[in-house]
This record gives sequence, structure tokens and C-alpha cells, in this order.
Amino acid sequence: MEIQAVLFDMDGVLIDSESIILEAALEGLKQFGVYAKPEDFIPYIGGGETRYLGGPAKKYGVPYDPQMKPVVYEIYGKIIRNHPELVYDGVLDVVKEIMKKYKASVCSAADYPKVCHNLYTIGVGPEFFTALVTGSDVSQQKPHPDIFLKGAELCKADPRFCVAIDDAINGVKAANAAGCVSVGVTTSFTRDELKEADAMYVIDDIKEFPALLDRIEKEQNR
Repeated sequence: MEIQAVLFDMDGVLIDSESIILEAALEGLKQFGVYAKPEDFIPYIGGGETRYLGGPAKKYGVPYDPQMKPVVYEIYGKIIRNHPELVYDGVLDVVKEIMKKYKASVCSAADYPKVCHNLYTIGVGPEFFTALVTGSDVSQQKPHPDIFLKGAELCKADPRFCVAIDDAINGVKAANAAGCVSVGVTTSFTRDELKEADAMYVIDDIKEFPALLDRIEKEQNR
């Protein structure tokens, strides 16, 4: 198999932002009368911020309000910019190495403002990647395949010849539904949980990814 493009999820793959969006969500939702608990958000990890905020809000009897996202993103941006240490060690070098050989798209269920906060914290802008797809660009979020399909399309690649890496069960399911080779990274869920979601490959550190891509090309060519 000749890989045509690599599709990166953002949160939990390029930057360890899950604790920050949780902190921002807990604080932001209070403004709407929602006093959620951290565990309320777990089922919605990787599924986009509408579900991430709306699911816990609904649990406490509060309908989702579109204004929840801007409030939470503002809090999130203030926190994440002060924590460059949350960028995974060596991640920018890894991405640069991969992009010497492949087209690459960020395919994040998060909305554009949050993705930009993350990218600037990593040290690049939205124009750095071949393509950028956010939750704002598709009608159906992960575990639906739309985000990865759009990323492949913008890279002018066949999804069947793309490798998608994600940290979340919803993301792995979306990659499989898109027909991509799915890679799970164990930053948010365990190896067993990712395997249960049918991740084709699982790694523990983003620095393992370039070698895995070489392995995937060799194995898929057998």
C-alpha cells in the first residue's frame, strides 16, 4: 500500500489538551447553570464540542445553547496558551518528518477557534498542514466518517490509502467508517479499549508513528 495522506486528530494526538478542555467546560457551563462532574464528559470525548458540552448539560436538565461554545473556547484559549508543556514531546519534529513524505491533514472534531488555539500553542498556524478540517466543516461528527473523508478529499487522496490517527474511541470508529487505516494512540483510552473499537494499530507515543507508517506500507503491500 502506498500511503497517500496522513490524517491527524488534534486533541490527544498532537497536544495533551483533554484536561484543559475539561477544566474550561466545567467552568464555562456554570455560567449556564450546569454544575457537571468530570466523568459526565467521558462518553463525548472525540465527538466534537457540541456533544461534549451538550451531553452533560442535558444530563442536568439544561438544553444545549450555542453560546456555550464561545464561552468555553474563551476560557480554553486563556489557559492553553500558558501551557506549552502540554504539546507532546517531539510532536512538531514528528509531523515535519511525516510531511516530507506524505500530505497531511488535521481532522479534528473541535471547532476552528479551539483548533487554532492548539496549533499556535504547538508553534504553527492553520496553513502549516496540507489541509485542515474542523467540526465546523462537516454536518456529522465522529464516530461518523465525515471529518476523515473530508480530510482525504482536501488532500486529493483516496481514504482507503490514508492513515488516520486518533486517541478516542469515537475517532477510531470514524477512521474505520471512512475506510482508512486506523491508528489509536493511548493518551485518552487504554490499548484494550482502542482495540475493542477495532483500531488496526495502537501506539503509546506519537514518536512511534513514523516507524509505524513505514511498517504499514510494507505490511499492506504483502
